[in-house]
Amino acid sequence: MTGDHSSKQYDQDLEEIRSKVLAMGGMVEHQFQDAIAAFRTGNLEVAKRVMKDDEAVNRLEVELDDACSHLIVRRQPTANDLRTVMATIKIITDLERVGDEATKIARTAIHLHKRGIGLISHYETVSLIAEQAGELLRSALDSFARLDDKQALELIKQDASIDHGFRSITRSLITFMMEDPRTISGSIDTLWVAKAIERIGDHAKNIAEYVVYVVGGKDIRHTDFGAARVIDEDED
Repeated sequence: MTGDHSSKQYDQDLEEIRSKVLAMGGMVEHQFQDAIAAFRTGNLEVAKRVMKDDEAVNRLEVELDDACSHLIVRRQPTANDLRTVMATIKIITDLERVGDEATKIARTAIHLHKRGIGLISHYETVSLIAEQAGELLRSALDSFARLDDKQALELIKQDASIDHGFRSITRSLITFMMEDPRTISGSIDTLWVAKAIERIGDHAKNIAEYVVYVVGGKDIRHTDFGAARVIDEDED
């Protein structure tokens, strides 16, 4: 096998994996949307569908991890190519965990519905960060599809607003529970949902960080590089 042919085959194999990762991203994005809809309306069928879909996401994670492992063994990528494969593996993991968080939200919706606790007011508590996390996930997948590191850096900055929203929700719910013990049960469930949403925002941010790593070779996890870069660009 010539080097050129090997390179072309590697590119084809990697592109097939990337396509499946993006399909997986679409699946978990839809899971999250359905989970939030179930939390808003109490629709048990939608909630159960989210939980059922998680099984397909888990199977796809195993399939893609195996495909990446085989790609490394067969093609023995080096430098930039290996970096791309390793980042893709991590993105797959983050997507699977988004599915897990969506499933937690669906289970909470079922729990609240069975206890006869109204869902609309609880949904309103988390609606803003749910919208923000959904947009962040959508944009992170788009930045991965186009390998757009500038877009990815912008997303990393946006995650801070979700974190701020979660802290605000936590303070509000603690106040409600202190003032009226009858709200404790529903407030705790809502807090779990808010935490799941905040974690989905974190996973979307992780995906954006891996895009930066693939494009520029810089690992900006656990650093202020992303925020600083965006600030510098804004000042220019």
